[in-house]
Amino acid sequence: MCTAATVARWYPREVTSGLLLIDKAQGWTSHDAVARTRRLAGTRKVGHAGTLDPMATGLLVLGIDSSTRLLTYVVGLDKEYLATIRLGQSTTTDDAEGDELTRAAPGQVVALDPAAVTAGIEALTGDIIQQPSAVSAIKIDGKRAYARVRAGEDVQLPSRPVTVSEFELRSSTHRDGFLDLEVRVACASGTYIRALARDLGLALGVGGHLTSLRRTRIGPFLIADAATLEQVDVGADLISPADAATRLLPRLDVSAEQAVDLGHGKRIRAEGDATRTGPVAAIAPDGRLIGLVEYRGDQVKSLLNFPPDEPGTTEPRQTS
Repeated sequence: MCTAATVARWYPREVTSGLLLIDKAQGWTSHDAVARTRRLAGTRKVGHAGTLDPMATGLLVLGIDSSTRLLTYVVGLDKEYLATIRLGQSTTTDDAEGDELTRAAPGQVVALDPAAVTAGIEALTGDIIQQPSAVSAIKIDGKRAYARVRAGEDVQLPSRPVTVSEFELRSSTHRDGFLDLEVRVACASGTYIRALARDLGLALGVGGHLTSLRRTRIGPFLIADAATLEQVDVGADLISPADAATRLLPRLDVSAEQAVDLGHGKRIRAEGDATRTGPVAAIAPDGRLIGLVEYRGDQVKSLLNFPPDEPGTTEPRQTS
């Protein structure tokens, strides 16, 4: 017979839908974080709005139950990072987990002109063309690029336009023959910070890679409001569907009768700016998210209905 010391306690846990902000630890994959949250929340319906490499830490936005449908509107939001770029060494992965490709002479690194570093950062700010790192999660013929690299393939991803709205040098330190730059980057979705490190090193002629990365913001969601997987209380920390949707989208307050009509797929008379395009969050008088709607002339049409904030299919929750 198993003892209490060797068997985890299980009990059913009901969790309503919502978004959850997680501060991912280094070494965890995004899949690890989702799997752990499924156990904590007692539901299999958990998704994320963009991965972080195992080396990286910081903000993951997870969707629980019906709110996984809101993740579509999170994925493309702009993001902000704190990072350390090491100049003087390049790697196969453009970060610290790869093998060394090149190493500059210590004297070459010491001789770097601070003005040249500043100019290199400025050249990588704004609307730029960037070639993603070969070990990215971009799919090629249905297979992740990093999986092809690990299988021994030579992967060259096509360059594409990205936007780096802010690239701020916060400090620099000479260490062990390298120059470490502490930077803050705000950028559009799809921008690779590893590639910025690589390209800055190339431009300066000494090579470069990323040694640390922390995501601090995704759109309106901040790392300051996130909890680690060890600290999180899923039920208490959930951002409600209505709160999440109105952070992401314009808001339309509807009457109780209109809420019922929208829930049944009926159109209602438009209120507010009927020229507005794109989805709008329809909120009932009790503060519940009815669904996402769009304006069609002088009417409002339902795009996606949300059920009442009911618990999803529950599973036992494991605790130690």
